[in-house]
Amino acid sequence: MPNSRVVRLREAIAAAGASALLVTNRRNVRYLTGFTGTSGAALITADQAALVTDFRYTEQAAQQAQGFRIVKHGADMNVTIAEMLRERNAERLLIEEQDVTYAAYRKMEDAFRPVELLPSDGVVEKLRMTKDEGELAILQEAADLADRTFEHILGYLKPGATERSIALEMEMFMRAHGAASSSFDTIVASGERSALPHGVASDKEIGRNEFVTLDFGAYYKGYCSDLTRTVVVGKASDKHKEIYSIVREAQQHALDHLRPGMTGKEGDALTRDIITRYGYGEYFGHGTGHGIGLEIHEAPRLSLTGDLVLAPGMVVTVEPGIYLPGFGGVRIEDDVVITDRGIRILTSSPKQLIELD
Repeated sequence: MPNSRVVRLREAIAAAGASALLVTNRRNVRYLTGFTGTSGAALITADQAALVTDFRYTEQAAQQAQGFRIVKHGADMNVTIAEMLRERNAERLLIEEQDVTYAAYRKMEDAFRPVELLPSDGVVEKLRMTKDEGELAILQEAADLADRTFEHILGYLKPGATERSIALEMEMFMRAHGAASSSFDTIVASGERSALPHGVASDKEIGRNEFVTLDFGAYYKGYCSDLTRTVVVGKASDKHKEIYSIVREAQQHALDHLRPGMTGKEGDALTRDIITRYGYGEYFGHGTGHGIGLEIHEAPRLSLTGDLVLAPGMVVTVEPGIYLPGFGGVRIEDDVVITDRGIRILTSSPKQLIELD
């Protein structure tokens, strides 16, 4: 069966008036070929799909990259690719401009001459925005593992525990249950530090009667999940309850109204307008959400500048927050799939304000 992703790329190559596409981004190589090695590039032409790698990975590539010609390169991959371009009489080559450094571009320019190098305009990333059923199944498993991790860690959150020890326990649990790693550096931010949107775990001890924000995810079968919950260790004050209820209301409003056909900016407004109405707009400084998949941050974005239109199969986070310096902050985040009529929520951890005595 033809690789549907390659078929769609060939259409994009032809539309750009090019002869071939060179894929060097590791995530994109994996997306197209299934190859998980750390060294390799895919060359797509009108009549051939090849994976170029070195001797360390040729056997692995042959097993994983079904339907691709496996080409072993020597000391310089560019020399091998140049030969392949000559074989195909290529005149114009699309390259991944967001992945190629200027130094690498100059080397390609010299090696591939007289082939003209053109920017690919993110053609693979555009394909990746819409997930197929296989990808959605893996993303659901990754989300399920994040939910199980949250349930597990509740028993460890207590005064005197350090943020770092909590993060370590979470990461060990995810790895023990199938994750290759965490999706990103686990955020455990307690007390005043919970006002730091990206407060990566520190040596601070968790105090009594303070917020603890947990933002984490499982990197599972090549895909990422991303979950945030905020709890109180001890008793919640009226201020804790106030800002928590606002963030929860804002997030629920977005979950109830997010749908295909909206722009990312319109999706962002679903949470931002509510938080602003309560007078906390200046304390919500990041976007409402972002795409997830092979990477933890992908297109589309739910943000003030998000102009992409949401479509079925896209997977995004919904994660409004309020961050009050000197007091603390709240973020609540779920992973959702855009469907034909609305969304399907992948994560299911409870969202009522949890107070841990």
